[in-house]
Amino acid sequence: MRLQAVARRGDRVYGECWEVVLFMVRVLSAAERTRTMNNQPNANDCPVLPHHRLRVYGIAVEMLVLVRDAGIRDAKLRDEALRAAKGACLNIAEGAARVTRPDKARAFTIARGEVVEACAAIEIAALLGDARGEDARRVALLADRIVAMLTRLIR
Repeated sequence: MRLQAVARRGDRVYGECWEVVLFMVRVLSAAERTRTMNNQPNANDCPVLPHHRLRVYGIAVEMLVLVRDAGIRDAKLRDEALRAAKGACLNIAEGAARVTRPDKARAFTIARGEVVEACAAIEIAALLGDARGEDARRVALLADRIVAMLTRLIR
C-alpha cells in the first residue's frame, strides 16, 4: 500500500507529523470506518447539504414538478416557466450555502423573483388556453407559500 510506504519514510519526509501519518495509515488499513467513503448520503444522515434542511427548498422542488407536469402547450411559455422554476430551486440552494447575511439575502431575493416569474408564466399560459386553470391555481398556491418563506429568509 502506498500510504504505508510513505509512512515508513515518514521520519524523513514528515518530521513532526510522523505520528499523525502512522495513525491515519492504521485507521485506513484496519478499515475502522463505520461507512464507506464514497460521498453518497446514508439513510441515517440525510440531509447532508444546507439546502436539504430548508422547507422552502422542498416546496420549490414540488412547484418545479407541478410546472413540468402542467403540460403547457406554448413552447416559449413552457421553457420560461421551467427555467424560472429550476432557477428558483438553484438559487434557494445557493442561498442556503452562503455564509454572510447579505449573500444569503441576494440569492433568496433572486429565487423569489424566479418563483413569481414561473407562476406568471403558467398563469399567462392558462389565460391563453395553453394550460389548465387548475394547474395554474395549484402552482400559484405553492408560489404564494414560497414567496412568504423567502421573504422571511431575506430579512
